[in-house]
Amino acid sequence: MRITAMETFLVPPRWLFLRIATDEGIVGWGEPVVEGRADTVRAAVAELSDYLIGQDPLRIEDHWQVLTKGGFYRGGPVLSSAVAGIDQALWDIAGKAYGQPVHALLGGPVRDRVRVYAWIGGDSPGEVAELTRAQVEAGFTAVKMNGSGQVGPIDTPARTAEVVARVAAVREVLGADRDVAVDFHGRMSLAMSRRVLPLLEPLHPLFVEEPVLPEYSADLDRLVAATSVPLALGERLFSRWDFREVLRSGIAVAQPDLSHAGGISEVRRIASMAEAYDVSLAPHCPLGPIALAASLQIAFAVPNFLIQEQSLGIHYHSGSELLDYLVDTEPFRFVAGHAARPAGPGLGIEVDEAAVRRAAQVGHRWRNPVWRRPDGSFAEW
Repeated sequence: MRITAMETFLVPPRWLFLRIATDEGIVGWGEPVVEGRADTVRAAVAELSDYLIGQDPLRIEDHWQVLTKGGFYRGGPVLSSAVAGIDQALWDIAGKAYGQPVHALLGGPVRDRVRVYAWIGGDSPGEVAELTRAQVEAGFTAVKMNGSGQVGPIDTPARTAEVVARVAAVREVLGADRDVAVDFHGRMSLAMSRRVLPLLEPLHPLFVEEPVLPEYSADLDRLVAATSVPLALGERLFSRWDFREVLRSGIAVAQPDLSHAGGISEVRRIASMAEAYDVSLAPHCPLGPIALAASLQIAFAVPNFLIQEQSLGIHYHSGSELLDYLVDTEPFRFVAGHAARPAGPGLGIEVDEAAVRRAAQVGHRWRNPVWRRPDGSFAEW
């Protein structure tokens, strides 16, 4: 079997899909994208296709090694995301060629169902409580929320109280038998994180995500020591080498993204590294259906998996949903806050190619907002 063609599709709301065709008629799909830099990743995929066209798609590991290390300049989110989508598509082809889901090729399932969480938006305690109540009624046992909006390096007591009040409102709705995860999105400084995290301890978050930016990972051990709240991060780390130091810091949850961190091949290795440090895996995935399908394959194969992010109804999306690009939406029907084990070959989904091609005619130029503080200086989004 040989790779004959690689096509990419910019589709709303902010995604990039990849289709890899073979001379035996088997097609694999991947999702290589950096949100806000989709065209840049698209160009990287086109460059890598010069090597892949004509190659055997089943030599997945060899291709991963060449694509990540074959150039003199390596690494970074653009290249690792391009490789991630290619890797997803190659595993999809392999599963279809062998008539097995990817998790079967990774050693078989270690669980029967996977817990997923739902995102909630909202700014005020009343809004987040209402949105949480809707997700509980939909059957979810866990939600994730943004911890705050814009935050100063050392902000006021009032801003600190706002963060705590919003999480408290969600906890009141959830009770003690459900979970809330809180995403700081790197908006907090180390000083603000050390102030806020102890105040969240009585509310028992499942984890607090990205309390500080990845640039300050060397200080994580000090933050871990300052709080009992489990800390999570990893959406902006792209390889085993990026995770090596943070795993030693005492974080509780690693969150590599299947569309950023080298795909199925590398995330499986990151999970194994994390297991050696008693760190759980919760793959980051506010993306489309292919990225989620790849994440679920990992979730069923990895022993130290905790919970899966998914983007149905997420407030970042407008006008398009991940179900729009599937022939059959059953793989993403969540029951009691869990996803069933996919039985179909490859990634376990059937992409609606006609819908993808129609959507690609519209395309997108999604960019994340740029925030500024009251004094006009740049603020983390």
